[in-house]
Amino acid sequence: MRGHMRIKILYEDANILAIDKPSGILVNKIEKEKEKSVFDYFLKKYPKLELAHRLDKETSGVMILAKNQKAHEFLKKQFKDRQIKKIYNAIVSGYVKNDHGIINKSIGRSPRDFRRRLAGRGARGEMREAITEYKVLKRFKASCVQNFSRFTLKGSDTDKNFEHTAPFTFLEVRPKTGRTHQIRVHMKYLNHPVVCDSLYNPNGLCPKNISRLALHAKSIEFRNLSGKIIKVESPLPKEFNSLIRANGRIDKK
Repeated sequence: MRGHMRIKILYEDANILAIDKPSGILVNKIEKEKEKSVFDYFLKKYPKLELAHRLDKETSGVMILAKNQKAHEFLKKQFKDRQIKKIYNAIVSGYVKNDHGIINKSIGRSPRDFRRRLAGRGARGEMREAITEYKVLKRFKASCVQNFSRFTLKGSDTDKNFEHTAPFTFLEVRPKTGRTHQIRVHMKYLNHPVVCDSLYNPNGLCPKNISRLALHAKSIEFRNLSGKIIKVESPLPKEFNSLIRANGRIDKK
């Protein structure tokens, strides 16, 4: 797992573990993947460990795990009953017009790519309810690099990167349901896909110094087995923080 990377524990009790998952690490083992997963990382210390929910490989931030079957069932029920409150931060392409919004659009499968989900027209298979709230925190312009080399002959004069500025929006996002790729699919549906998303925004511009999916699980609030409400937070990744601070002025829509 990326050398000797340590995964920070944000909260722990006798039944539940909350961690700060780094971007680029799988949550669960996939047969064809040889790399270590989050599950593998903690399984030796907690042999009865079970996943309470999932984060995509490239998403960073707060994730909770159950140390035993009882805790797993307890947390699963909270997720099912929509009692767990999750907040994400995302950087998306373009200026999002409304300061606040709710996306209430069911999600199905893409007919073109089995890895992708789709909201709205063209989605196939079972359509599952999906609700996402968002709030604009900042609109800004940032320097980007667009690589045109894939469109040109290698070694030619045009085999180079072109730098320019583009508009982006920094969001706080609250998913009310927990569908696969929900935030990524809903932001794509709004025509403001998450930046550096190789699956849903493969040809989009990435701000300089951002080389990963710009989606971070900021906080999660749940009830532990003692009945106490616990809120766990993960700090914004350094590269996100640097980008937001470097572009202090809020640009007009």
